[in-house]
Amino acid sequence: MLRVISWIFFDLGSTLIDETEADRHRVQEMTAETGVTQEAYCEKRLEMIRQGLNGDAEAARFFGLKKTTWHSEDETPYPDAVPVLEALKRRGFRLGVIANQNPGTAQRLKNWEMLGYFDVIAASAELGWAKPDPSIFRWALGQAGCPAGKAVMVGDRTDNDIAPANGLGMHTVRLLRGLGAHREPQCEKERPEHTIRTLGELPDLLCGEGSVIDPIR
Repeated sequence: MLRVISWIFFDLGSTLIDETEADRHRVQEMTAETGVTQEAYCEKRLEMIRQGLNGDAEAARFFGLKKTTWHSEDETPYPDAVPVLEALKRRGFRLGVIANQNPGTAQRLKNWEMLGYFDVIAASAELGWAKPDPSIFRWALGQAGCPAGKAVMVGDRTDNDIAPANGLGMHTVRLLRGLGAHREPQCEKERPEHTIRTLGELPDLLCGEGSVIDPIR
């Protein structure tokens, strides 16, 4: 059966936005003058992620560290982000954001010349709900006027992105990028409908030849 998709919602961090430098900055500040090396922290974090746990929280607890400020100013769009958004817009999709973010998401998107691609922005700092709370997903779908079954969620986290979207009946696409790529689904709800290794695979997955998902024209 043809599944007709009208909206695609994106996570930001490690999906459209590269957080590598912001993460390095925070780890550097967390470990400064503690006797804990950045390498040891990152190794422990990866170990926790592979166990299906919250890597940052568990590594910080293990070493007795406190999280420091997240430097959003260090974030940059991935090179493939705008070309993919442009391709999806050309093919008739409406686009939105569902993301856990510091205040000022819309302004950052504007600075990156990405704001115009999105018709709905659901950001945790402004709304007061954070993923995996399904409330932020419901709000975004409500603003879009879109039933869950006609929307796709694209993200890197099986716990924050895939599970709540699956629970609401959205279609789901997991992007294997960033630290989230090391975490295996911990339950059936965390299993995505589709998995991609590069963002550039998304347009053909959604409406390429032989696809089972087409946009409303």
